[in-house]
Parts: sequence; structure tokens; C-alpha cells
Amino acid sequence: MSERMVDDVERKVEGAQAPEPEPAPEAAAQAAEPSLEQQLAEAKAQAAEYLDQWRRTAADLSNYRKRTEREREEITRFSNAALLTRLLPVIDDFDRAMAALPPDLRQLTWVEGVALIDRKLRLILEAEGLRPVETVGKPFDPEKHEAVIREETDAYPDGQILAELQKGYELNGRVLRHALVKVAVAKARETGTEATGEPGATGEAGEAGAAGAA
Repeated sequence: MSERMVDDVERKVEGAQAPEPEPAPEAAAQAAEPSLEQQLAEAKAQAAEYLDQWRRTAADLSNYRKRTEREREEITRFSNAALLTRLLPVIDDFDRAMAALPPDLRQLTWVEGVALIDRKLRLILEAEGLRPVETVGKPFDPEKHEAVIREETDAYPDGQILAELQKGYELNGRVLRHALVKVAVAKARETGTEATGEPGATGEAGEAGAAGAA
């Protein structure tokens, strides 16, 4: 083999074994770095996530404030419920005393003074939210009334309150004490069996009378 051929073979072998040149570091970094469009899209997605979290937090805080305010108002409105409940027997005593007062004594000065105290007390309690429960003429409501007496009658609708035995009171719309009342109950309608006794009694009596007459 000639020297020229040997040189050609060696050059080919060296060319096949020679490693490819590595890319420059700057070019590799540029290839790995995301494009501006990708960075902008990621930034927008992150901003939207932060905004959604902020809105959720703001809504939770607003709901918490509203709930706390309602609870505070509830406590304020009914904080004196125990005291007012203890005062109800005193109001009952005023009612009974004024109702039992003879007419000829109502013009006395001391009686008028007691009546004035009674009115002032009721105005104060009314300002605190205390109201009497409506009774006579109203339909019976188990949420506000307690039926102590039930009277069968056809003169009034079934369930109508006929009389008030003890006043009931509400505090800002909540029942503080149920009213004791007498309620109308519709009379039970008599059936044919109840009116004549046992079934067929009238017929049997008639047949017996007819047989005796024969």
C-alpha cells in the first residue's frame, strides 16, 4: 500500500473518532431560558392566583365582621332578658291591683300616683323592647300561647283565643313568657249512631212496637 493511501485512511479514522464540538455555554443558556412570552404568561397566572386568594380572604374577613356584628347586636338586645323576666311578676301585681281597685277610689291622689308609676315603668320596659303578646280574638299560636283551658263552642272559630289568664311578653320579637289563655274548640258533631244509640235500635223498637200492637 502506498504512503498516500495510508495517509488517507488515517485521516478518515481520525475524522470519525474526533468528538463533535460542544455548544458554547451562552448558546446553551439561551436555549434553556424561557421566552418572554412564557415568562409573561407565568406572571399573569401567578398574579391571577394572588388576586383570587386576596378576594377570598377579603370575603372571609367581611363575613366574619358581619357575623361578629350580628352576635354583638344579639347580645345587646337580649342582655337584659334575665332582669326583665324577674320584673314580670311585679308587672302582674300592678295589673291585678289596678283591676281590683274600686271605681270610687281611682280619683284618690295616691292611687293616681301609683298609676303614674305603673305607666312610667311600662314606658321604660317598652323602650327596652318588651311588648305584651296579643291574645284575645287572635288565633292560638303555640309559639306564643299556652292553652290552659279549652272550651267547646260553636260561637267562635276553632282555635280562637277567648280569654287571657296571664299576660305573655316578647323581648325584641323573642318570646320571654308565653301567655296563658282559654281557647275555643269546635264541638264534636253528633253522628247518627251517637244520636240514636246502638245501630238499628230505632228500627228494632219500631218493629217490637208494631208486633205488640198486632
